Amino acid sequence: MLRKSIYKSPAQMRLMVAPGLATAASLDAARAVLRAGATTLDIDAAAEAAITARGGSSNFKLEPGYRHTVCASVNDDVVHGIPNTRAIAPGDLVSVDSGAVIDGWNGDAAFSLVVPDPAQPELVADRQRLVEVTEQSLWHGIARLAGARHLNEVGEAIEDYIESQGTYGILTDYVGHGIGRSMHEAPPVFNYRVRQRGPEVKPGLVVAIEPMVVLGDIDTYVRDDDWTVATSDGKAAAHWEHSVAVHKDGIWVLTAADGGAAGLAPLGVSPVPLP
Repeated sequence: MLRKSIYKSPAQMRLMVAPGLATAASLDAARAVLRAGATTLDIDAAAEAAITARGGSSNFKLEPGYRHTVCASVNDDVVHGIPNTRAIAPGDLVSVDSGAVIDGWNGDAAFSLVVPDPAQPELVADRQRLVEVTEQSLWHGIARLAGARHLNEVGEAIEDYIESQGTYGILTDYVGHGIGRSMHEAPPVFNYRVRQRGPEVKPGLVVAIEPMVVLGDIDTYVRDDDWTVATSDGKAAAHWEHSVAVHKDGIWVLTAADGGAAGLAPLGVSPVPLP
């Protein structure tokens, strides 16, 4: 039986631009309503409206048993948090993961944000630093993809950056993935060093890179809702993600309106639009 190729054609990658931009719009909408007093259901509704406005639908709702547009994970919840009516509090660290599907092609991205709280400066500073380290580790991974020969160099770059910033934990039970006609496809995208080199980085490779980083131990458990992944020690977690395409002229971050230009500029990488 022939193995399905992980590489997309140029025409297929162009079809991934629209769901990528719809995903980016959904996260922009989520940021706009994410404040103390709002609920994660408010975030979910804003994200859904943004995707619908661009002619898309939520690919998260295609996951069996999941009924929301986003996953919204708060504080010690790492990923897969289910939106609910709990009011977001000052000092909360909120991670929002969203995805859109248009014409059968998928986008997937995530961000984390700390709600301001002048009454808890140390807690906010620690969480904000975690968010920044996680975001920058993502950009270091994307930058490495631009010049990598094999995919698992991305994980090396992510781990190297995080280790250079202090003592943080990188989740190993949850990793990134290929993306295309399905939201989750081969190959896995590790956020840390592994022995294998991984597949060749060449035109047609499209992956979702998503480091998940914690302030404490990397052990996690799944809450009673059978979805939400939380840290075992109760310490905060952050999650950032982008879907990135490799083409003949360079790379392009499909889930960033500027293709990743702002995030990659400090690292000396210039993304190139899909031909």
